[in-house]
Amino acid sequence: MPPDRPVPAGPAAPPGRNRPARPRAGLTPTLVVDAALAVIDESGPDGLTLARVADRTGVATPSLYKHVAGLPGLRQLVQLRVLAELDDQLRAATLGRAGEEALRAVATGYRDYLRAHPHRHPFLATAPDPDDSAGQAATARVVEVVFAALRGYGLTGSAAVHATRCLRAAVHGFLTLEATGGFGLPEDIDTTFERLVDMIVEGVAAMGTGSG
Repeated sequence: MPPDRPVPAGPAAPPGRNRPARPRAGLTPTLVVDAALAVIDESGPDGLTLARVADRTGVATPSLYKHVAGLPGLRQLVQLRVLAELDDQLRAATLGRAGEEALRAVATGYRDYLRAHPHRHPFLATAPDPDDSAGQAATARVVEVVFAALRGYGLTGSAAVHATRCLRAAVHGFLTLEATGGFGLPEDIDTTFERLVDMIVEGVAAMGTGSG
């Protein structure tokens, strides 16, 4: 946390600690989340603390409570932002596509997002709390992109939910392993992902045939 007054000269402090505060006028929850994501992208989700966010925004840690409900509230806002960004990514990827093209675009768009932000995968692994209406709505928007692709296979209702779960488990599991260095053999990882997507497409097509 930045000091409240100048610190007497002494040994150099480690980077990011005991730096004079850089007051930021007009701090908002959006800017706080921006700083939190910067911390996560740099240090991983376990590195997210209010002290680090305060240091990045140039305020004392207690000042953050004017904008977020502590660390749990900040994590909730971060998850909301990550879901919104993923939604934008998937909608852009699937624009003008349907059926197999849309399904492949969903898988590839998901991977593109987490390859750009590998430390954010935990925020997509856990469903928002049932009482988090904003998080539930953000999740529903992402799911609707997948549902739209699955409608090209005649999958709706319960069948679409099962297919979406299978798609998410396969793709998110792959991306988590990729982000955490889980693939140690020399074969090309992009080729492996392409084959995974082929398996998903074939499986969804079979589910569509079976639903008829």
